[in-house]
Amino acid sequence: MTQKALITGITGQDGSYLAEFLLEKGYEVHGIVRRVAIEDPEHRLWRIRHILDKIVLHAGSMESYASIFKVIDQIKPAECYHLSAQSFVSYSFEDEFSTINTNIHGTHYVLAALKERAPQCRFYFAASSEMFGNPIETPQTEKTPFFPRSSYGISKLAGFHFTRNYREVYHLPALSGILFNHESPRRGLEFVTRKITNTAGKIKLGLEKELRLGNLEAKRDWGYAGDYVKAMWLMLQQEKAEDYVIATGETHSVREFVEIAFGHLDLDWKEYVVVDEKLFRPAEIYELRGDFRKALEKLGWEPKVSLKELVKMMVETDLKALKKNI
Repeated sequence: MTQKALITGITGQDGSYLAEFLLEKGYEVHGIVRRVAIEDPEHRLWRIRHILDKIVLHAGSMESYASIFKVIDQIKPAECYHLSAQSFVSYSFEDEFSTINTNIHGTHYVLAALKERAPQCRFYFAASSEMFGNPIETPQTEKTPFFPRSSYGISKLAGFHFTRNYREVYHLPALSGILFNHESPRRGLEFVTRKITNTAGKIKLGLEKELRLGNLEAKRDWGYAGDYVKAMWLMLQQEKAEDYVIATGETHSVREFVEIAFGHLDLDWKEYVVVDEKLFRPAEIYELRGDFRKALEKLGWEPKVSLKELVKMMVETDLKALKKNI
């Protein structure tokens, strides 16, 4: 019997890679999307355009318990990957109410609906390294205390506790993946990594003259999204539901990311990058680095793509798309 998987946030970076991965595994893949996305597939479904004939999309809103309940009742999935969220951290400073409402209520609605209509469904919650904030120890493990520094981090921490609570109180096979930053050519242009690779490509082609960035010394643990979705799947294949840190164990600064991107195009980044203090976060996080030893020991998972390979992949994809549009 074919396994049914439900993905919220299927139109996003992680959702698209996960959908591809599950299709390769022989799953029947379902996704919840906003009705406006179905009505405007060219712009809103671009990451999954190539697999639209292989998946089933359901119109629904993460802000409506009734619509989520209806979809889960109809599908009764064996696995549910809850990836949907307002995930742009800088935006969460500007619109805290929307971030909190969407992220916290959406997670609660999915868990509550599964409890009622598909209590055997294995549930994955996309937690985040942003929950650690400025951590008291480096690297961060599953036992490191959380001190989120943004409404996004706070909303993810609430979802993490909701997931743990449903696991311990209602015995749902629910867990969280505490994923550190993971990027790809499918990353949104509002994120700093894609902003860097896309603008570097534009500068190379003479379409832009400068790249404005915030704190160049901020450090992150950057991995490849295609690697990380495999970890999500592996977590749900385990007999016992447990939380896992997924990371590379390496930390790199925004400056290093810029150097690799511009260097790949034979450009001197110092001639084009302008530091703009308006782009600094109100509450900056200076270093996040994850310890993925538990995932290695229990899941047999480890990252495959290095930062250099990732940045070059992103630069090449952006350059190709830019040339095509000229």
